[in-house]
Amino acid sequence: MEIRDAVEADAERLATLTGAPTDVMRNLVHDRTVRVADGEGEVEGFVSYDARETTVHVTQLEGEPELCRRLLEEPTRFADREGMDVELLVPNHDETTKTALEDADFDEYGPGPRFDGTHTTRYRWQPDR
Repeated sequence: MEIRDAVEADAERLATLTGAPTDVMRNLVHDRTVRVADGEGEVEGFVSYDARETTVHVTQLEGEPELCRRLLEEPTRFADREGMDVELLVPNHDETTKTALEDADFDEYGPGPRFDGTHTTRYRWQPDR
């Protein structure tokens, strides 16, 4: 499994993984840092993130728990170098992502905002300071 930068040609597969329109995923590739897990020519998961002030915000994470744990190494490695925290909002019903976050040493940080009536939980990773 290779972890690499996403390219525009990955947008269709990212759309399939998320159920979002291809144009939205194409914009994501252009507007954020997006790393994909490529298994023999097929994208199996991805992480997108951006950095603002003192926090790296993970905006999307898709894949099986072990793969998500590996993908989370990308924003946490960047944050560690820059002395930043990493934060992610997770829908309360998303047990797969919660498992991956706990395995990647993220801590529950409190309730997050609601999106379309769905409750979320804020998770945070902090580098050793």
